[in-house]
Amino acid sequence: MIKSAAARCNLSVAGFLARAALAAARDLDRTSAEIADEREVITALFDSRRKLGWAGSNLNQAVKALNSGAEAPHLEAAIAAVHRAAESVRDASARLIDQRAT
Repeated sequence: MIKSAAARCNLSVAGFLARAALAAARDLDRTSAEIADEREVITALFDSRRKLGWAGSNLNQAVKALNSGAEAPHLEAAIAAVHRAAESVRDASARLIDQRAT
């Protein structure tokens, strides 16, 4: 479980454990599991934000092509990608808010 969490946070196991321990030492009312889970959610949020930027760029290119009179055969796929990325951002944000509320 620790290896998996470390990988999801793009950290080595030692780095993951060190960050969890330091965070727990700073806030003794929270467990390291809560802190590690929050880090995972934040990582997911940043990943979602990156995907949203990529999808938005593709959508912008398709609209630019349409505005110049060209075909945009991948327009529907670009729109779907924007919707998926936006949903991913919403989900990660909601998870972070839920964690902060508890």
